[in-house]
Amino acid sequence: MVESHKAIDIPREIVIEMVLKISADLEERFPGLRVLVVHANEIRVEREKVELQQFKEKVIEEIKRTYDLATVKDVPIFRAYRDFFWRVGIDPTKVRPAAEALIRRVLAGKQIPTINTLVDAYNLASIKTGIAMGAFDADKLRGDLELRFAREGEKFVGIGMDEPIELKGNEIVGADAEKLIAIYPYRDADGTRVTEATKNVVLLICGAPGIEEEILGRAAQVAIEYITRFCGGEGRSET
Repeated sequence: MVESHKAIDIPREIVIEMVLKISADLEERFPGLRVLVVHANEIRVEREKVELQQFKEKVIEEIKRTYDLATVKDVPIFRAYRDFFWRVGIDPTKVRPAAEALIRRVLAGKQIPTINTLVDAYNLASIKTGIAMGAFDADKLRGDLELRFAREGEKFVGIGMDEPIELKGNEIVGADAEKLIAIYPYRDADGTRVTEATKNVVLLICGAPGIEEEILGRAAQVAIEYITRFCGGEGRSET
């Protein structure tokens, strides 16, 4: 296994650990792949918040001024994700990188769904930075997290799925010691999703080859800022 470590100056409210085990075969195939891990403790997740909705409108207006629907696919960050998707057998014209998909919704005049304050906050951070993110209820995770290739025949139930899908073995997945928690980097599992009952969260800042770790670190800082602003939280120190 390899581990990614990087020190970044962050607020005390949330601890950014930035350690994720990456399987040796995955590291060998994608040596530039890095993922950062943020822990947010004792947060308060609500259905919605007026202040957050108002902030969302400001971000939407900024996105409309920044991107063009015809050329958004050529933004270097989105191109890196698209190239990564092709290499793992995902057609990015059908399953788009998460941040690009949200930005395309904005540029097409569609609404960004309201899920809850935690999910909405990190979705805005994703839109702002172009970096894909995923959030998981930390109290439903078991053991260490790992990024690896799926095993042929493994079952996965994503958010919004009625039935599990059977994986082919070429997919990249996130897993804890007991179960799959995501198909990386675009679909999170239903069983560990963030709800209004969630108190502690693990947030993945999802990289791809060609995206520098410094860019992921800045995205993590934006996510931290938005989460603490709208969901509060207390951090824990790491030794």
